[in-house]
Amino acid sequence: MSAAPKPPLAKDMDELAVQFYAACAKGRLHFQRCDGCGAWRHLPRHGCAACGSPRWSWTPSSGRGRVFSWTVTHQAPWPGLPTPFVVAVVETDEGVRLAAGLLDVAPEALRLDLPVVVDLVSVSESAAVPFFRVA
Repeated sequence: MSAAPKPPLAKDMDELAVQFYAACAKGRLHFQRCDGCGAWRHLPRHGCAACGSPRWSWTPSSGRGRVFSWTVTHQAPWPGLPTPFVVAVVETDEGVRLAAGLLDVAPEALRLDLPVVVDLVSVSESAAVPFFRVA
């Protein structure tokens, strides 16, 4: 990724979001997994949408997935960010979908089900953000 300035993460994140980004900073993509029914989930939350259980664990992801959808952005949300850039919805091998930037891919090369792999980009000593690259 280029040396473009990085925005800070919000200072008012809840504890579950802090835990998610802290795990990313340690080089690991984890998602919550329900201890009751086994359902994977993201965004982090306290209860399972599938069965209602409050029991869950942070579980490692394979870091692999496929492009589910995308958009190409031509106007930078902060100064110094190179454009155009791609933001995609990636469906991970675990079935979790998350919005993330795609690195080093030309917009004309995008297609549904394009295989991708996570690339955790540091934004501070205690947080990293998941981006994806073509696998």
